[in-house]
Amino acid sequence: QVQLVESGGGLVQAGGSLRLSCAASGRTFSNYAMGWFRQAPGKEREFVAAISLGGISTDYAGSVKGRFTISRDNAKNTLYLQMNSLKPEDTAVYYCAVYGRAYTFTATIDPLKYDYWGQGTQVTVSS
Repeated sequence: QVQLVESGGGLVQAGGSLRLSCAASGRTFSNYAMGWFRQAPGKEREFVAAISLGGISTDYAGSVKGRFTISRDNAKNTLYLQMNSLKPEDTAVYYCAVYGRAYTFTATIDPLKYDYWGQGTQVTVSS
């Protein structure tokens, strides 16, 4: 059974930083692309970033490019999201997800392509 557990969320002032982690189990982690999504109150879930199997390729939403960095450690089965220069509009519940098809890194912004999700971690950025 696949399990994804996010951690690292919290309350931070605008301009601050947070590092999210996502511990994965139950699947050969290194065979799948991974992604981060977020959902703010009253809004749809939106793509944040994705990373390929070996971590060579990445995708970012335009709103976070240059501020957020996605990375992974396949030896530890862990996905990360380093968030710098945080803004109040980054406030949301952040979710990690596993891409549904092995050895694939396409259409990563589409949440329907991911088949397992974590429970989410709250990130709140105060102004």
